[in-house]
Amino acid sequence: MTTANKLTIFRVILIPFMIGILYIDSLFITQTQFLSMTIGQIIFAVIFVVASLTDFLDGYIARKYNQITTFGKFLDPIADKVLVFAALYYLMVIMPDRVPIWTVVLIMIREFMVTGIRLLAVERGNVIAASKLGKYKTATTMVAIIILLFNDFGLTMLDPNFEWFGNIVYYFAVFFTALSGYDYFMKNKKVVLESI
Repeated sequence: MTTANKLTIFRVILIPFMIGILYIDSLFITQTQFLSMTIGQIIFAVIFVVASLTDFLDGYIARKYNQITTFGKFLDPIADKVLVFAALYYLMVIMPDRVPIWTVVLIMIREFMVTGIRLLAVERGNVIAASKLGKYKTATTMVAIIILLFNDFGLTMLDPNFEWFGNIVYYFAVFFTALSGYDYFMKNKKVVLESI
């Protein structure tokens, strides 16, 4: 098994632990001095960061050391989506004013649409490479989630109005999600139309 695939599997294993933390109520009772976060929030956020780093590392290692495999192509995007959606659903519950449901649904629709188009392309023997807009979407989404999970890194403790910082990054992620989804569809609409 390649190093890249081991990292992907490690990320998959981390996700249930991240979600399981949410069911241990005692971890979410008392706030710590670290960014006014509870122990549960800290553990959840740290697991998300570690899992996100494995996402970057497995892709880098796979490309640099020619470890791209069919298994990795299949599991890596699934692990990424589950990781991001788990974090977004959690944020949507604890801060619905900052992570409204419509944004999470938009992100989900984009991911399902792109996955569907990729499957249609594979049936025709085509491989669709990731676009720059897609990479911007991934980067801004990960950064936005990390900012929100870590209580805006204490900025809102200085002044509640500093919520704008995390909000702007999050809506940049939503913008790139919509734009990359539209771009992806327009560039590959022939694949979709031929399948109808």
